[in-house]
Amino acid sequence: MDFEYSDKVQDLRERLMAFMDEHVYPIERERDEFNEDPANRWVRWPGIEPIKAKAKEAGLWNLFLPHEHGQWSPGLTNLEYAPLAEIMGRVIGSSEFFNCSAPDTGNMEVLALYGTPEQQERWLKPLLAGEIRSSYVMTEPGVASSDATNIETTIVADGDDYVINGRKWWISSAMDPNTKLYILLGKTGGDNAPRHQRHSQILIPAGTPGVEIVRPLDVFHAVHSPGGHAEMIFKDVRVPKENLILGEGRGFEIAQGRLGPGRIHHCMRLIG
Repeated sequence: MDFEYSDKVQDLRERLMAFMDEHVYPIERERDEFNEDPANRWVRWPGIEPIKAKAKEAGLWNLFLPHEHGQWSPGLTNLEYAPLAEIMGRVIGSSEFFNCSAPDTGNMEVLALYGTPEQQERWLKPLLAGEIRSSYVMTEPGVASSDATNIETTIVADGDDYVINGRKWWISSAMDPNTKLYILLGKTGGDNAPRHQRHSQILIPAGTPGVEIVRPLDVFHAVHSPGGHAEMIFKDVRVPKENLILGEGRGFEIAQGRLGPGRIHHCMRLIG
């Protein structure tokens, strides 16, 4: 395998490093002090949006989305993206400036790969534009959630709707005031269904009746504001059937497609 940078990647590396030098490293302390102030715990740092606008103008935007996503992608492979993610990883949280931060990256891949045109219009386009944020709602306190087939939250058909009931936690970015969408993994099939076809994924707009953010959870005493990691309860949450992604029983398949690249992205940034 050839690990030499292509001319395209080398150009992006140089532009990205210059952008970090000019716009990111100088504000790192200011942003961190703002986020560490308890009064600003769930408030977005005001400097985020101007830097995002500059990154978009500089063509350093949505670099994570692989070339196979066609019209939505800047045309890089995961291998080509790796050195760019490494550079972003030199400052914790800086990937958001380039619209390359989790959990939005994985959620955008879900919508680009599996979403209907209507779902893409309503949710993918504003995510790609960096206008909103999102959460991926999978982990539960009552089961070993590293195995997605254990998830117990229910998604039950009722007329033209689905009704969702369950308890989730460690839901990243749920505390962010700009988070407008939850992609939830839950059970639609009974225990007699094949183990990997019992679950589905569904889109839940933030603010839907029955969605409760119970509390923020810290990780090794870090709260990771303003997005945080939340415990959530879904009680009789009702959304239209067209919010289901791909179809009933496809949730595990979608999770595999989403989480694989996402974990690789984390490793790329960690190297930085």
